[in-house]
Amino acid sequence: MIKSTELTKKYGKETVLNIENLEIPKGQTFGLVGNNGAGKTTFFNLILDLIQPTTGYVTNNEIQVNKSEDWKPFTAAFIDESFLIGYLTPEEYFYFIGDLRGMNTADIDTFLQQFEDIFNDEIIGKKKYLRDLSKGNQKKAGIIAALIGNPEVVVLDEPFANLDPTTQIRLKKTLKSLTEKKEVTILISSHDLNHITEVCDRIVVLDKGDIVKDIKTSTETLKELEGFFSV
Repeated sequence: MIKSTELTKKYGKETVLNIENLEIPKGQTFGLVGNNGAGKTTFFNLILDLIQPTTGYVTNNEIQVNKSEDWKPFTAAFIDESFLIGYLTPEEYFYFIGDLRGMNTADIDTFLQQFEDIFNDEIIGKKKYLRDLSKGNQKKAGIIAALIGNPEVVVLDEPFANLDPTTQIRLKKTLKSLTEKKEVTILISSHDLNHITEVCDRIVVLDKGDIVKDIKTSTETLKELEGFFSV
């Protein structure tokens, strides 16, 4: 589904990402971990054509992302608060995204009902603009908006950060339910090794832009990752 080929990103003389070949098949829940500056967000930005590669390219369902926009209708993402429209209320934002995805207001209202436990009566109906919500509630709105319209690919950068423990648990349950039928490809980055090993089928470790581990998740994965980052 997602494939990077001879992909690099440089800023001046510094190489921040160097991935010779990486394939993420359809239906996989893919985790990306690494210390600050490892290249995680850079990789996601390249997948979403938010920045241009220095060399190489990324394809999404065989579409080269920086040559065509045909991948956008089936791909969704939440990287940070810049993806939101701060002067809209959450409802207005959800309706806006829904309209882009071919859904009407009633469709969105029905869709949102399943996430009432995540919203926790703090987002819908509060007459607040997105810019005035807490960081955690902004993240909730952004993640749920990324799920509108049944996208085939979902990219989430640090989805568990700034969320309270209850919401983290509920979000993990939501992500797992999405992947049960293996029809949605989910890419997640996280600094939290516990969360990412619990949710993801496969985990890649980046270190200074290079892939240093590519692990199929098992009962030993968390221990292996903790060992790696403890050195």
